[in-house]
Amino acid sequence: MRRAEREITDPAEIDLILQEARVCRLGLACGRQPYVVPVSFAVCGGHLYFHSAAAGKKIDILKINPSVCFETDIEGGIICGTSPCACSVVYKSVIGRGEAFFVHDNSEKAAILDLLMKKYAPEAGGGYSPRELDKVVVVGIRIEEITGKKYS
Repeated sequence: MRRAEREITDPAEIDLILQEARVCRLGLACGRQPYVVPVSFAVCGGHLYFHSAAAGKKIDILKINPSVCFETDIEGGIICGTSPCACSVVYKSVIGRGEAFFVHDNSEKAAILDLLMKKYAPEAGGGYSPRELDKVVVVGIRIEEITGKKYS
């Protein structure tokens, strides 16, 4: 990292960012064509998880190339200086990469969906019909590399 003083090295601080951030951007590649897509996500046990419809560009690409880069951040406000070049954004971010895999077991899918619901809508409760679980695609990413950065 070019600006070592901004690097986050504490795994607990990186985990806190992953728990608090609301949107994760996935970087995928199919041939020479990059594709970036935002997803709702949850992290548990060294894996990042998201859900998806069964069809679409994201799923098509992951079936061909499961290598993934991801980014998430928390904005903390704007710092305005005396000139345009003296302005900045306060933030904490995490960038990582790993290999995606599809979760096929319905009980495992339900547990991961519960993680997502706990993060985004804890008051909504759980319970998924077998039909819902058969239709939804749950993707995990084995996190192989992760870094954090902050500007405060």
